[in-house]
Amino acid sequence: MTHVEATGFTEREADPRVQGTPLAHLSVEVGHLYTEDYNGDDGSLVANLADVARWLDAVTAAATAQLAPARPRISTCFLIDDHYGSLPEPAKVIPRLLRLAEEAGLRIDYLARESGCVREKDREIASMVAARVVDEPLPGTTGARPPTSVSGWLANGRRSPTATSRPAMSVPVQWQPPRENVEAPHSVFVDVELWDVVDGERRYSCAFLAAVWQLLRLGMLRDNGEVVADPQPLPDDLPDSWHQLPVVMRVGDRPAAFAAFRTTSIMAGKFLKVEQAVRTILGAVATQAEVRRQLDDRAAKEKLQLPVETVNRIEYVFVGPPWRGTR
Repeated sequence: MTHVEATGFTEREADPRVQGTPLAHLSVEVGHLYTEDYNGDDGSLVANLADVARWLDAVTAAATAQLAPARPRISTCFLIDDHYGSLPEPAKVIPRLLRLAEEAGLRIDYLARESGCVREKDREIASMVAARVVDEPLPGTTGARPPTSVSGWLANGRRSPTATSRPAMSVPVQWQPPRENVEAPHSVFVDVELWDVVDGERRYSCAFLAAVWQLLRLGMLRDNGEVVADPQPLPDDLPDSWHQLPVVMRVGDRPAAFAAFRTTSIMAGKFLKVEQAVRTILGAVATQAEVRRQLDDRAAKEKLQLPVETVNRIEYVFVGPPWRGTR
């Protein structure tokens, strides 16, 4: 997987000012709430949140040891799926979630809306990221399959050739295995759907929105130099509609910054497939060079060295269901 930069997007003359953002050392995702999770009973939710709290302690201890003698700045975030599901209104969901998290001993500093990874008011965040997806040209391709910008599909290598209409009596197309771009004895080929089109509009996939979510947490997204989805306080009076809420909401009392040099996500093992797709997507996103320079400079001032490739700034803890009461 190679790091890509799109110089056409990042000329200093075209982007004279890039707004900075506060940065933690580490952003830890401690949950992703779906409709079916919300419909579970309080006891099951508390048990799962308590398990995450124990893993958060382990992640915090590891980061503390790695960053010593510096005092680590670690923030936690929780993503709510208000995009694909049919959650009740915020006033019913958010207080219950925060109450159960407190009961489980799990600290939540920031809440975020998954639909906010699509747009923030009039700002089309997902479209901004989609415009920066760069297809890696492959030798020997015929152009029979359209580029990602048209098809909505992205692969991490060469796909198997497919039989198309051929003149009569021509030589049949010979099957060839797909091949990952990275040189390795054996390939792990990934072909990811980024979006489909419904009623003339793009409907972004879960994997693509998760990739946008990672870029937000890494502080890498700017729109005309401005920070995207800057965290706002959680409103005292929660509205009837999720779309009336900020994309990212600050819950904790003076927590570390939402964006961070690196991210860790604590999640169920069932998300492994999606996160493999996320890594494929991020490997093809041409992030703004000026933003990367800004992040690298900030890290250097703290005597930190950031990996060049975006995917190497993110890590995971995949966990199973609680031991008790499972089958």
